[in-house]
Amino acid sequence: MTRNEQQGRWRIRKALTCSAFLLGCLSLAAQAPTSRFVGTLTAVNGDTLTVKTDSGDVRMVQVPSTAVLKRVEPGQKDLSTAATIALSDLATGDRVLVRLDASETTEPPQASQIITIKQADVALKQQQEREAWQKSGIGGLVKSVDASAGAIVVTSGAGATAKTITIRVNKAALLKRYAPASVRFDLAQPAPIDAIQPGDQLRARGTKSADGASLEAAEVVSGSFRNISGLIASLDPQGSTFVVKDLLTKKQITVHITPDAQMHRLPEAMAQTLAVHLKGTTPSGSPAGVPPANAHTPPPGAPAGTPPLGGPNHSPNGATNGSDTQQMLSRAPVVQFADLKKGEAVMVVATAGATDVTAITLLAGVEPLLQAPEASSNLLSNWSMGTGGEAAAQ
Repeated sequence: MTRNEQQGRWRIRKALTCSAFLLGCLSLAAQAPTSRFVGTLTAVNGDTLTVKTDSGDVRMVQVPSTAVLKRVEPGQKDLSTAATIALSDLATGDRVLVRLDASETTEPPQASQIITIKQADVALKQQQEREAWQKSGIGGLVKSVDASAGAIVVTSGAGATAKTITIRVNKAALLKRYAPASVRFDLAQPAPIDAIQPGDQLRARGTKSADGASLEAAEVVSGSFRNISGLIASLDPQGSTFVVKDLLTKKQITVHITPDAQMHRLPEAMAQTLAVHLKGTTPSGSPAGVPPANAHTPPPGAPAGTPPLGGPNHSPNGATNGSDTQQMLSRAPVVQFADLKKGEAVMVVATAGATDVTAITLLAGVEPLLQAPEASSNLLSNWSMGTGGEAAAQ
């Protein structure tokens, strides 16, 4: 093996061992110089590929016969067992890391190496990660941190279902933190426990105690975010931004919507149901400046598959638990920026900022929930943070 080949292999292993391939470390490639890029394959035309990169650009690349094409499995940390594939094995929807040939100056540029993972494998890994977090995960707002004892106290749930959970962190636990102004789970970076602050949003998974009051963490992800509730004052479709007057601060905030934002609209029946359990009573009336729940007409009824109230996964008083509530919110109809209307009420979890933020999660159709703004903010905070399952789809 030549010196260049040895150095090339070392660089590849260094990039891949930072996390599971394409579920973590490929996001770092998106920040690398233009000699490589990562994204989703959108078209194959002869020996030319079209890739939509994770930064939103569309790139074309020619694949000469000398290019090395490898396929890896989710979670594979190096190329030692990667399968060599042909260009014909690539399919739209696959995730790809493209390394360009620096010695060529043609247009489109030529690839020297392509590493890929099947779309179906990404989907399977995503589902497995989601199930793992749902089964052994909790989410909430940080109440206190004792770094020396490795203990984090969070409040989870909202309204009648709110509870306090102690998360115990040992040296084997993986701790990550969202990058400043980032909404991408897969760009979260390792960070010590003392980086976590009261008021942060946090998700953790591991082994829960029998009474659910504590959790021995295997993985913890935290971040500093902002909760905003209010009415949309204006919309800028070209800039994908809108201005909302926050009900708590009474200040106007510009909210940027990116392709990574989760945007849902609560059907009226679901919003009313959640409001009942947040307040403990049937909603009546609206806070000052907020239109009544029937000010617009969202899809009637809850989405198919929404867990029924009072089922086995609910508390004795009939209130939904955190996991069911998160599933209900995730199953609410997805909306686009163009679906938002001036004057409608929204709840947003966004990056930290005084007057200019980027949305992570947005809920429309929330007029009934704004009658209990503090509980509603906690509800949205517990749901908004992504996990490795979502990162797989990035």
